Amino acid sequence: QRQRIALARAFYHERDIVIMDEATSSLDNETEKEVIHSIKKLKGIKTLIVIAHRLSTVEHCDLLYRLEKGSIVKAGTFQEVVL
Repeated sequence: QRQRIALARAFYHERDIVIMDEATSSLDNETEKEVIHSIKKLKGIKTLIVIAHRLSTVEHCDLLYRLEKGSIVKAGTFQEVVL
């Protein structure tokens, strides 16, 4: 519940950049889908920096960076980095 309130606050404020660190990690699958749907609506309006382990959370991001041991090992689209 707290995580959902924090996400709502982040989207509500007039910020150009929103940083989301594991924002969907403790959400159930259905709630995660709702959050991702909200994120998709912000595409082109806000810059989102998303830090996540769940692939479903970053599937629709424009650019992904894959990190290993603190270093970028790959950058590109979801298709290029994950698949």
